[in-house]
Amino acid sequence: MKIVLIGYGKMGKEIERIALSRGHQIVAKIDIDNPNELLGLSKQDVDVAIEFSNPQSAYSNILICLEKQIPVVCGTTGWLEKKSEVEALAQKNDATFFYASNYSIGVNLFFALNKHLAKLMAPHTQYDIYTNEIHHTEKKDSPSGTAITIAEGIISAYPSKDTWVNNEIPQSNEVAIWSQRESTKPGTHTVKYISKVDQIEITHEAFSREGFALGAVIAAEWVKDKKGVLGMEDMLKLA
Repeated sequence: MKIVLIGYGKMGKEIERIALSRGHQIVAKIDIDNPNELLGLSKQDVDVAIEFSNPQSAYSNILICLEKQIPVVCGTTGWLEKKSEVEALAQKNDATFFYASNYSIGVNLFFALNKHLAKLMAPHTQYDIYTNEIHHTEKKDSPSGTAITIAEGIISAYPSKDTWVNNEIPQSNEVAIWSQRESTKPGTHTVKYISKVDQIEITHEAFSREGFALGAVIAAEWVKDKKGVLGMEDMLKLA
C-alpha cells in the first residue's frame, strides 16, 4: 500500500519501520515542519493515511483526508469532543474513518475482557471500582484515551455509573481514573474491584511501542476498500 504518515514522532517512526518491513511504501511524512504538504495529496497518490499527530492538529488533518476521500486510520487522542463531527463527515462523504484509542491487539482484547467483567460485577454493589493508568511523561493528554475507553466500558455495564472523573475522589455515580506519568512506561492499565473481603484485578502492561504501531499498520491494511466509521471491535470481530 501507499501510506502517508501524519505525525512523525516516535510512534510515526515505529509505524514507518513496521510498514516498510511488511512491504508498504511511505509516500509522504507530514509533520510540524510541512503540514501543508497534506493539501497537495489526493486519493490517487495515497491508499491510506495513518494519523498519529497531536490533539491540536488531528481534527483538521482528518477533515482534509475525509474531504479528499483518503481513508484515515487515527490513533491521536485528546480531541474526541469533535469525533461525532468527523464520523458524520465520513458518512456524508462516503469516506473511511478508523479510530482506536489504542491499537494494541492485546489492549483491545483487554477492552472486551473489561466489559465482560463489568457485566459480571454490576450486581455486586459491595465492590468499589478503581482504575489506574501509567504512561510515559511525554504523553500530552490525561487521562489517556485508553483509560477513558476502559471507564466507558465499565459505565456501559453499570446502571449506577454514568460518568468518570480523573484524579478525584469519585461520587457514587462516577468511575475513578487515577493517572500517573513515569519516564519509562509505554502504558499500563489496571482495573480493580475491591470489597472488604477480597479484590479482583485485571492489568494490561505494554513493554514497547511496537504493539501499538503493528496494530495501526494491520488496521491500515484491513480498511483498504472498506467504507464508513470503523474500529478495532470491527476488525477483531469483538462486537
